[in-house]
Amino acid sequence: MMTSGMMTRRDFAAIAGAAAVGDTPRKKIAALSTTYHVRSHTDNFVTRFLEGYWINEKYYPPPCDIVSMYVEQVHAGDISRRLSAAYGFRIYPTIAGALTLGTGKLAVDGVLLIGEHGDYPDNDRLQKLYPRYEFLKQVVEVYERSGRAVPLFNDKHLSWDWTKAKWMYDQSRRLKFPLMAGSSCSVTFRRPELDFPLDAPFQEALAVGSGWVADGGIFHNLEVLQCFVERRKGGETGVRAVQQLEGEAVWKAAWPRHLLDAALSRALKSGRGRPEDVRNAVLCIVEYNDGFRGHVLLLPGLVNEYLFAAKVGGQVQSTLCYVPTENSNNFSPLVDAIARMFLTGKTDYAVERTLLVSGALSFLMESRYQGHKRIETPQLQVAYRAPRQSYYAHGKGS
Repeated sequence: MMTSGMMTRRDFAAIAGAAAVGDTPRKKIAALSTTYHVRSHTDNFVTRFLEGYWINEKYYPPPCDIVSMYVEQVHAGDISRRLSAAYGFRIYPTIAGALTLGTGKLAVDGVLLIGEHGDYPDNDRLQKLYPRYEFLKQVVEVYERSGRAVPLFNDKHLSWDWTKAKWMYDQSRRLKFPLMAGSSCSVTFRRPELDFPLDAPFQEALAVGSGWVADGGIFHNLEVLQCFVERRKGGETGVRAVQQLEGEAVWKAAWPRHLLDAALSRALKSGRGRPEDVRNAVLCIVEYNDGFRGHVLLLPGLVNEYLFAAKVGGQVQSTLCYVPTENSNNFSPLVDAIARMFLTGKTDYAVERTLLVSGALSFLMESRYQGHKRIETPQLQVAYRAPRQSYYAHGKGS
């Protein structure tokens, strides 16, 4: 940490980026966090906005200015206070204060809502009750009182509860503010680079993931699945039913097992043993309205990565959505996209992707709670078209 009177990393980045920025006013961003410690999601996002970030061998200086923060849980490992002193942003005791900078009306150009990590309860459906909905509700109150709204990014799924997730999405449409959400795993580096054109003739798809089988872990794998299959013929049509299976039932169910070998062939750090020997495997089945079926297989102890395989036009293809654990640099491409939204008001991918995954995830956890019952989901009539060009980080990754 730099001491007073010395050049901070922000000073260095400002000098490096001055020629590109010119006289354009810097966007002011409020960050709302459940907790801020090293390697937390708040660290992965907010610290990149403070220090800049690398994508492959290119450095990107801080694209906007963090001017305020709200941190709900402060503990011994908190770094928000030290960073506030180093970078000159103020920490407010309320969300409204962070958004208004104490003026009573909205005074920022964008909002980062990072409701991940911290001491929050789990329910009996293995869902972590992060207060993303509660945070956004307070943001909306400021927007309404101020008569204007600004772009907002929500980390990971919108809410653990479908009704709350849909409300969050509906507010962005009602108040007409750009909304982004989702996982870094769906926009990170792909090894090898695998993409499909719109209206690709998908026949089967399987995402294979790690052993974190609570809702937060399953979400990453579901969004990896969705970022590929949303490009199938006809576009996204929504989900009509879901089912979650565990243990022996996984290996007795019908799913495209021939895709498993293709997915595992891309793994960099798989454990030893056969997939069939994983006793606590989890299978998520997603039935789409157009008749397509997607699958997510979680193999605790064997897989600790995000793998994908699909049969498209009769050809099996696969990739690894690469997460460089040594520096969490899978977050840099997502930060880059968030910054673009703050600067332009446009998003690189549809928030409906995360809305649909939020709903599918909520009902998959309900399926498990109800004894692995197949749950029909007439609520998930989320139809959308993916962008013509997929957004993800090109290159090998760092």
